[in-house]
Amino acid sequence: MTTWNPALAPVLRRLHYPLDVILTCVRWYVAYPLSLRHLEEMMAERGISVDHSTVHRWAIKVLPVLEKAFRRHKKAVSRSWRMDETYVKVRGQWKYLYRAVDKEGNTVDFLLCAHRDKAAARRYFEKSIEQNGEPETVTIDRSGANLAALDALNAQRETPTKIRQNKYLNNVVEQDHRAIKRRTRPMLGFKNFRCARILLSGIELMHMISKGQMQDRGIGCTHAHQFYSLAA
Repeated sequence: MTTWNPALAPVLRRLHYPLDVILTCVRWYVAYPLSLRHLEEMMAERGISVDHSTVHRWAIKVLPVLEKAFRRHKKAVSRSWRMDETYVKVRGQWKYLYRAVDKEGNTVDFLLCAHRDKAAARRYFEKSIEQNGEPETVTIDRSGANLAALDALNAQRETPTKIRQNKYLNNVVEQDHRAIKRRTRPMLGFKNFRCARILLSGIELMHMISKGQMQDRGIGCTHAHQFYSLAA
């Protein structure tokens, strides 16, 4: 018998559907370029009546628990990072998703920020370093804000991080942005900043699983099984 993650208990208390149905809908939503209406229709074809707004509520409640569980199983990344930011629309306004990948293309970390400035870049680097350790090298584009944030962090270190400013060396992270944007496009923007952060964390989570960044899940374990195992 499966033992569910105890952190899910308060989340599931008022969700009157089987957990496997909830997890399936949430995974499809963050793994594929589907709208909530698409998911409502797909579940109806399987004899399950679920309103599209209900699927959205499931995602908002469940994804933070699954992301926290994933962090405990995330493989270490290399110490050479490529960092960049991309645009995400929230309530009709552009916000900034800071992201980095290592030299193999594995996701280092991500952070949605309301502004694109030194303070936002510094918050991103501090979060990434806390979760993944200090990098030896960070490659960025010609952004003055990103450079200023790294310079400020280096001023506090005995061994500073090497900074490379080269747009073309950052192609790997710019290409990686596309996988995230493909999933967000059918969502037609986000309702609010909190929902955007949660849903983007789920999209990033599934993207990392698809890149093989989850450890201790056995050879031959599918991406779907890896995602569902986070609830166990």
